Amino acid sequence: MKTRRTLLVAAIGVLAIACAPPQASNESPQQTASAGATVGATTGELQVWLFQEPSNAPKEAVVNEAKAEFEKAHPGVTVNVEYLPVDTRAARFNGAFNDPASAPDVAEFGNTDLAGYTASNGFADLTNDIKAWSDSKDLVPEVLETATVDGKTYAVPWYTGTRALYYRTDVFTELGLEPPKTLGELTETAREIRAAKPDLYGMAVGGKSQFSFLPYIWANGGDLAKQDGDAWKSTIDSKQSRAGLRQYAELLHDDICPPAACAQLTGSQSVAAFAGGKAAMTIGGDFNRAAIDAGAVKDKYAVVPLPGLKSGSIAPAFAGGNLLGVFRSTDRYTLSLEFVKLLGGKKYQEKMFGAMGNMPTFSDVQNRIAKGDKFLAPFIKTAQAGTRFVPSTPAWTKIDAAGVLATAVQQIATGQLDVDAATSAAATQMNEAFGS
Repeated sequence: MKTRRTLLVAAIGVLAIACAPPQASNESPQQTASAGATVGATTGELQVWLFQEPSNAPKEAVVNEAKAEFEKAHPGVTVNVEYLPVDTRAARFNGAFNDPASAPDVAEFGNTDLAGYTASNGFADLTNDIKAWSDSKDLVPEVLETATVDGKTYAVPWYTGTRALYYRTDVFTELGLEPPKTLGELTETAREIRAAKPDLYGMAVGGKSQFSFLPYIWANGGDLAKQDGDAWKSTIDSKQSRAGLRQYAELLHDDICPPAACAQLTGSQSVAAFAGGKAAMTIGGDFNRAAIDAGAVKDKYAVVPLPGLKSGSIAPAFAGGNLLGVFRSTDRYTLSLEFVKLLGGKKYQEKMFGAMGNMPTFSDVQNRIAKGDKFLAPFIKTAQAGTRFVPSTPAWTKIDAAGVLATAVQQIATGQLDVDAATSAAATQMNEAFGS
């Protein structure tokens, strides 16, 4: 699987997408019928939008195979696939929501964009049809939740990505250390390494590495916000959330990862520090494998799930990934849904893993690929232990773009504000965005 290994890095850009969703309003009525009934035209052209990858040939090969299979099974149907640059997707989706004549039937999109797209009335409600799909019983429940807003499912999760703890096996062997079994042990281990090897960060972490500190909040029983009806309210200033941020901020100290160097680091920069041999540990994704293997620590590292508060527990990870949905304005609803179920189903998810390294969203497929690639086992174990997601509201894009949580972490790490003051300020900003 050399191709998969070299192209895993291609998933990074797609997993990280989180720009503001289009502010549009699609007034097209959704074609409806009971689950399983044929709705709309069953011949003609099916327009599909997928994201352009940095190296797109492997993705195109799998998609073309699915396209050929679909066209053979549906005489009179032609599937036209257009690959959109990720950076310019907002304008295309915005235009499609405002002008249904320019819209595709099926589209790939990031799960962090879903809340904004549903607010724009852009995608069809697939809830009943997904429930009636036999394969859906094997979708990882927490990953399926990333395709859901207000109890309605709008897409099939096409792939997911989680993060776990990378550590230097050579350093741990030299110092007689074992992988930490709790977050408390992790901090102690990082300090011990930094003391023994002052040229290394005990652990590379960043003040701007949001997907590294979110598991600390969740592991401590905290959360970002809670929903009451249609309203959201920040809970970042709760006792549990504060405990999580306080614990994470302990890593941003001179005796582990000095604030002067680490407070400004993003998640990618933290991984780069580890890959370059500057750190003994870091939190990284399955999609970071190629970048790390291209660095100084190739063959000198291993991965375990990021532990929780208690030995044997796993800190909940953010469930990143992309979805496949049906545009609300389509006049080929059933045909579109069938293509989504084919391309987003088990067979082609496994093929996409082989081509791109994208982690499947079906538990049985995950278990199958893990048997053939032990590197993936801790990531799959993390995904199946229970992942979490950001608030499913368009307001989250404003909060995320403003770096509200990262600012709070940096303020705590640099001593500018204590945990209570920093989280109170963050909660105020979040509630302003929520309108609460």
